Amino acid sequence: MSTKSPPARSPLQARRDAVAELGRAFKGANAAVRRLRGREARHPGGLSDAQYGLLFSLCGQEAMSAGELAHAADVSPAAATEMLDALASAGLVERQRSDHDRRVVLTSLTEQGLALVQERRARFEPRWRAALGQFSDKELRAGAAILNRIRDMFDEVADEEGRR
Repeated sequence: MSTKSPPARSPLQARRDAVAELGRAFKGANAAVRRLRGREARHPGGLSDAQYGLLFSLCGQEAMSAGELAHAADVSPAAATEMLDALASAGLVERQRSDHDRRVVLTSLTEQGLALVQERRARFEPRWRAALGQFSDKELRAGAAILNRIRDMFDEVADEEGRR
């Protein structure tokens, strides 16, 4: 009985296979993030991923305006304002008028908000480090470059769609 090796793939086919594999991995990672976000939203009194985004944006920063926070957390200014109202009611952020421009409301973390951010970071950072620990710095930079290129491509498509 003879055992034949599968035919060698051409460089073009190998490239197509690698791009397809990356696409499947990207879709899988996005799906996992959506599942996590969906589970967080179902916990009574729990915060959404977007709310955590606002809190993390404030961590280590001076007070920020709602517009600055919206940009940093990648949410609309209206959504940021609504979420900040809820976070203030929960005692996680403080809001006060700017001394320089009374029209601007600045938001900062409370001690309770900072403790919540630190607790979440303590839960996720060891997992993040473990998941990426086997990769070299060069590989991690290459991964970041790929993700940045994908982000730019999606932003470009979104801009084109917005002009239609």
